[in-house]
Amino acid sequence: MSESSVHPSPRATPATAGPEPVRHEGSALVLGPLGLFTVLLGAALPLIDFFIVNVALATIDRDLDAGAALLELVVAGYGLAYAVLLVIGGRLGDTMGRRRLFLIGMAAFGLTSLACGLAPSAWALVGARVAQGAAAALMLPQVLATIQAATRGPRRARAMSLYGATAGLSMVTGQILGGALVAAAPMSSVFGESAGWRSVFLVNVPVAIVGLVLAARAVPETRSDRPAPVDVPGTLLLALSLVTLLAPLTEGRAAGWPWWAWVSLGLFPFAVYAFFLVERRADRLGHVPLVPPSLLRLESLRRGLALVVPFSIGYGGFLFVIAVALQQGLRLGPAAAGFSLVPMALTFFAASLAGPRLVRCYGARVVTAGGLIQAVGVVVLALTVHYTWQGLGPWGLSPGIAIAGLGQGFQLPVLFRIVLSDVPPQKAGVGGGVLTTAQQAALALGVATLGTLFLALVPGLGMRDALVVTLLVQLAAVALTTGLSLRLPRTVA
Repeated sequence: MSESSVHPSPRATPATAGPEPVRHEGSALVLGPLGLFTVLLGAALPLIDFFIVNVALATIDRDLDAGAALLELVVAGYGLAYAVLLVIGGRLGDTMGRRRLFLIGMAAFGLTSLACGLAPSAWALVGARVAQGAAAALMLPQVLATIQAATRGPRRARAMSLYGATAGLSMVTGQILGGALVAAAPMSSVFGESAGWRSVFLVNVPVAIVGLVLAARAVPETRSDRPAPVDVPGTLLLALSLVTLLAPLTEGRAAGWPWWAWVSLGLFPFAVYAFFLVERRADRLGHVPLVPPSLLRLESLRRGLALVVPFSIGYGGFLFVIAVALQQGLRLGPAAAGFSLVPMALTFFAASLAGPRLVRCYGARVVTAGGLIQAVGVVVLALTVHYTWQGLGPWGLSPGIAIAGLGQGFQLPVLFRIVLSDVPPQKAGVGGGVLTTAQQAALALGVATLGTLFLALVPGLGMRDALVVTLLVQLAAVALTTGLSLRLPRTVA
């Protein structure tokens, strides 16, 4: 029997047993509750940190004299590095071992978070954020791949639902936690007035240490039976495609739409087409491309991604815009702006818990119902903003935000299950990388597009009407996902 298939002795106890041995695809169920908690913690950290800075940007600007362009880079630098490297992170996990890459990514995430928290200048913070995004890209793909490879049947369905719930809650929790930390400034005696924004990064350090200890103990090592080498041409072209789209959209407005932004956008379709040709050629030659076309031929994955992208664009854009509107328009402090999203987090969590039971009865129609509920929430929020802007506070926003969160909770966890339901275990890392890359790129695209639209409308329309128009644009994205949900397979695995 090979070393990779050896099981622990049945007499070993949790107190004496070492870490799980390497498990290859096809092995028995090995991911226990503590291991699942640990990988979900690893899934939460990168998403929390994508949004946690939204309510800290004003204090970063004051403390580091960053300016609009550098503040955009603090957000975009993380998102770009994260999105560009996710698929290759999944491929490396398939080859080198997913727990190993998870541990490396978690350690790097803790170190780069420390660098962010200690950054002496705006440019130093931007560089640390780019490195933090790269660390997240090593860690996050291992989560879905480990769940796919080390769970089976109902346990996998439950784990996927929990992953979807974790992803959605992490984005909202990021802004809630960020607001609380900025306002509390627990280390003011050391860092002075900058303690608030620095704490949103430094809080990751002890969490990463705990994650490392738990992962070394409770997360099994899995890898692909047939690991493929890194697709260098595909990786470079995917990176070029994402950078030529996201860089000008995130930096173009703050930089005054210089010539390079338009040139970059013009190159985007050519980069995408070249990526498609290279991947198709590699597939035909019997190689293993970065994103195998055969994977995209899976109906569940293709149709599920078609919903994840517009959903994430609207979700990411909304969280950025509402943070700016509440702080700059309504003059709420970071804590009040963050806690305004608590109703969304609560209803999202409730819907996530109820979702698996409803899916067993109604299948993918739960996603359609969620879209309709979310649409109602966005309409209620837009009407609230339009008619009660003066004096509007967290309580006034609660009904619309709570209804929207309920609908989102019925959508996102189920969509994740659908996307990966038919992905074979040997391609778990690639499938997870494709899903997380699509989601992350869409979140960044939402911040870039809806954020740019909102900020461009403010000078002419004012904060209230600019927010209403942006919410109506988001409503169009919700309508698109609701309509597309009717094409999903009725039964959800």
